[in-house]
Amino acid sequence: MTMDIARARAETPGVDHVAHFNNAGSSLMPGCVLDAQVDHLTLEASIGGYEAADREAERIDNVYTSIARLIGAHRDEIAVVENATVGWDMAFYALPFAEGDRILTAEAEYAANFVAYLQVAKRTGVRVEIIPSAPTGETSPEALENMIDERVKLISVTHVPTNGGLVNPVEEIGRIARRNGITYIIDACQSVGQMPMDMERIQCDVLSATGRKYLRGPRGVGFVYVRKALLKTLEPPFIDLRSSTWVAPERYELSPDGRRFENWENNYAAKLGLGAAVDYALSWDLAEIEARVTRLAETLRRELAAISGATVWDTGQKKCGIVTFTVEGTDPREAKNRLGGQNINVSVSNPSSTLLDATARRLPPVIRASVHYFNSEEELDRLLAAVSTLAG
Repeated sequence: MTMDIARARAETPGVDHVAHFNNAGSSLMPGCVLDAQVDHLTLEASIGGYEAADREAERIDNVYTSIARLIGAHRDEIAVVENATVGWDMAFYALPFAEGDRILTAEAEYAANFVAYLQVAKRTGVRVEIIPSAPTGETSPEALENMIDERVKLISVTHVPTNGGLVNPVEEIGRIARRNGITYIIDACQSVGQMPMDMERIQCDVLSATGRKYLRGPRGVGFVYVRKALLKTLEPPFIDLRSSTWVAPERYELSPDGRRFENWENNYAAKLGLGAAVDYALSWDLAEIEARVTRLAETLRRELAAISGATVWDTGQKKCGIVTFTVEGTDPREAKNRLGGQNINVSVSNPSSTLLDATARRLPPVIRASVHYFNSEEELDRLLAAVSTLAG
């Protein structure tokens, strides 16, 4: 079935103002997502914040069911939090580590995760080790297999790294982790909403994601999935009266479900916006979304490579909607500003965001154009014409 791109664009107010190629940063919201937030804020202003949450309690609760459908999980395994990093941190810092334990991670791991590994290494004496990449750029399952021993306590990878278009083989990694009984975390910030996700197929124990990127939701909200069997063993690094109940003067009880990783104060408008974004994504065929995003990105890479002075930096046997490039003689930040002046949105990925991969590949700051299914072929032509002018 062919996607109805006219419908997608009609339901996305922002396309009337910009050609948006920053979907891996913060995508354009559909109108229904904006409405969900504005309507709740209006209700809060009209009757009070607590009262608005009470009135919309059923819709708020349904957000967990929607997220569970999106990723093939159970609603009790979901926590909705301020952002994906908070969700990732709440699960990661709850894991027990001891001196001599090993954390295995990807070469293209995101900086926010890596600094957490380093902090835990400083505190506990755990060792952080890098899984070698395959010649095509993605994390090598074969290399991972050869690193496994009884000291490996965690395998943690970013599904779609920020700076190069590749898609890591998370299912193959999951089979290795499950077979060896090793906890497995996935940072899926830039994959959820861009491609189908199924927790049973991937076999991860923890997965974090954000609302604002390919899910096309609000900023300031995200979620974390924690598999039931692991969830019951984890004590969050901090708790409050959302994550626990004070049941006796010297005793508390943790929430039995994923909400043990939440805190009491919520941005309910953003939470409802996230739910609307998830429901909107589910109204499409996620496999078709992935196919269209992949086609658009492949076209963009091919046409950029044909521009004299432009260099495409993407790697990976399987690639996604993120396209990174530079233009000879033009600073990427200047390029971003000049494109922005033509109402074309891109972003810049700096080497510090994926320091190990950037160092290994000698990456400069790169321009990042991340496509989504609502982008039109005409918008691609606008971007390519503007890049040609930069190169000229």
